[in-house]
Amino acid sequence: MAALENAISIKNISISTEGHIILENVNLELEEGDFLGLIGPNGGGKSSLLKVILGLIKPDRGEVNIFGLTPEQARKYVGYLPQKTLFDLNFPVNALDVVLMGRYSRRGLLRHLTGEDKSAALSALEAVGMKDHAFRQIGSLSGGEQQRIFVARSIVSQPRLLLLDEPTAGVDVAQECGFYDLLSQLNKVKKMTIVLVSHDVTAVSRYVNKIACLNQRIYYHGSKQLPAEEIEKAYGCPIDMIAHGIPHRVLRKHA
Repeated sequence: MAALENAISIKNISISTEGHIILENVNLELEEGDFLGLIGPNGGGKSSLLKVILGLIKPDRGEVNIFGLTPEQARKYVGYLPQKTLFDLNFPVNALDVVLMGRYSRRGLLRHLTGEDKSAALSALEAVGMKDHAFRQIGSLSGGEQQRIFVARSIVSQPRLLLLDEPTAGVDVAQECGFYDLLSQLNKVKKMTIVLVSHDVTAVSRYVNKIACLNQRIYYHGSKQLPAEEIEKAYGCPIDMIAHGIPHRVLRKHA
């Protein structure tokens, strides 16, 4: 498939359920190779927006195109790491097997995996710095190592777009820095378009090239600059942003 100008094109989408607004008149354009940090308060619709991109939620109105296709058609080009990965860590399966599960999006659940799939899984593990742990039982790994395995699973199908929903939750600070470095490498070296949902605004801003703030409505200017007034408006009050234990207060612009 030839490269298209926009990885994501969302125009005027709205979603509500039982009279409750989830997303309202959201517009978002991302080019291939962009790295977007998506911030906003809990319950603001960030996870719902990712599911719209995946085609798991259909908006009440508006238009969504992913690489010029419908979300359902484009799903094979998209990798996804949800906020909570439902996985029995006591199940006797090794890291390589977990990553291989991500190849079923290409093969189908009833198709046998091949040597090509195993090579792709080992390459994905190498990309996240976990190839030496390929045959370790998943439950024996640390939280940060497990997250890297789940990232490898989400990229093993070689997606053009990677969606991550608060992937560093429960990961310690040292591992978190390494994790962001990994995403930056995937973005710059693999030319992967990434949408990262995070509350760690200051840390994320070091790595992304665009930032959007979402609380039903989206605040987005196609860059990594967002006026403090817009962030406060989205959160509904003045806020403190905490990154790596250092408080950063959002202040209104002085005259």
